[in-house]
This record gives sequence, structure tokens and C-alpha cells, in this order.
Amino acid sequence: MLLYLLIAAAPLLQAEDPAPAPDCTYDLEAMLALDRQAFDQDLDGGWRPLAMRGCESEAAELIREWRHEKRDHNAILYWHEGQMRAMVGDTEQAIGLFGLTYKSPDDDADFGWNNYVDGTIAFLRQDRERLEQAIAAQMLVPAPESLMFTMPDGSTQEMSWPPNINVLRNFERCWDRPYSEAYGREGCDGPAED
Repeated sequence: MLLYLLIAAAPLLQAEDPAPAPDCTYDLEAMLALDRQAFDQDLDGGWRPLAMRGCESEAAELIREWRHEKRDHNAILYWHEGQMRAMVGDTEQAIGLFGLTYKSPDDDADFGWNNYVDGTIAFLRQDRERLEQAIAAQMLVPAPESLMFTMPDGSTQEMSWPPNINVLRNFERCWDRPYSEAYGREGCDGPAED
């Protein structure tokens, strides 16, 4: 009888098969033919669908390849490549790429981008004091007269203020988690900020 129970329970005791690896293929020629807007800012095109399939390493390499091919050194491309590298734990590469995105103080006076960069790097380096300083500095960025902006499709949306404070707060809430979770994909999102 005991042998029968063990045989019957065996399938329940076996570990589940791991999820199949995502399809990380893409058409490099087609990607390199895209302009920056289509490659980087289209939420349904360019490198983003690759990343959404769980192919962050491949997305990072694609961004790097596109950047080199186009000789385009726009800071947002370094930022997005850095994010993809941080998602897979390539922390030092991510920090190096993020560091290339700092703006001059005059160019950053009304947005707080540098605070966001500081906070992200602080999280990756596990420097809680510096993260707290970045959050405090970001909270001091003055809001513009209007927080409404127009989307590419012509619709309007209200931007939350200060920019990226939700991400910095996620880093604070999920301090001991990897970037891929703390960034907001795996449950570190907290209540909306005022």
C-alpha cells in the first residue's frame, strides 16, 4: 500500500519543468533601419518588445549596436541600455552607462534628471544615504505651471511630479531586491505619490 501511495504521489513531488526560454530573435537589418523615435520611443516597436519578452541582455546589445551603427550618442540611449544591463545584473556596466547621462546643472534645473541618475546609481551601489539624498533633492524640484503633455497619438496626459520619484521610492521600499524587481516589475510599486 505504501509503495502504491509513493508511486501515485511521485508526479506531485517532481519539480515543475522550467519555463521555456523566450524567443530572443529579431531582424537586425530592420532594427538598424529605424530612426531614433521608432527604435527607442515607440513602446510597441524597436528594442522594447524584445525586452518585454524577457530578452533584456539581447535588448541591451541591440541598443548598443544601433547606437554604434547610427553614431547616435543621445543620453537616453545610454540610459535604456543601462536599464537593460541592470535588469540582468550587469551592475558595473549599467552604472557606467548611467553615468554618461548626467546633464549640466542649467539643463537639469527644472526636471531633476541628475537626482534620478544619482538615486539609481546609489541603489545599484547599495548606498542608502545617497539614495535618500537623491529622493530629498528630487522632492525639491519645482513643478512647472502645467503638468499636461501631448502623447504622439495626440492625446494628453498629466505627468506625475516630481519625475521618477516613484522609481526612487521603489528603490527605497525594495532596498534588498535586485534592480529588476525594485524598478517596479515584481511588486515594489507603492501607493501613488502626491
